[in-house]
Amino acid sequence: MDRFVSNFTNRLDAKGRVSIPASFRAVLARDGHEGICVLPSLDSQALDAGGNALLGEIDRLLESFAPYSDERDQISTALLGTSEILKPDAEGRIILTESLKAYAGITDSVTFVGHGHKFQIWEPETFRAHLDAARAKARDLRRTAGGKPETLQ
Repeated sequence: MDRFVSNFTNRLDAKGRVSIPASFRAVLARDGHEGICVLPSLDSQALDAGGNALLGEIDRLLESFAPYSDERDQISTALLGTSEILKPDAEGRIILTESLKAYAGITDSVTFVGHGHKFQIWEPETFRAHLDAARAKARDLRRTAGGKPETLQ
């Protein structure tokens, strides 16, 4: 599979390292990016993470704005200017920087959440609340799109 799917909760160890789920590491390996690009999400109290596919999405977004425009500069600063490239160790663990942990409210555990071309890193309780809201919104969107309520539970 070449997509990030599912969610996994892992604890940070005594040295502050956290293991990236094996299925996510496999997607990253196929993606070919050196390390993992991690940045604060623009839309959630979470971190966006990934490799070349995520960076490609950012590039396409930037290309939709005129070169040297204020809008392009602001988005570039907000996304690329706050991103960090983290290098997993031999066991697939990373150390999140203090600024990344502070943004997402992460202390001792994280939840990795697949989003296809990227994954997000959440504080587990914050993710549970977000998931409840996302499910409710998805049900509403499905109804307005003409889907059958019993199709997806």
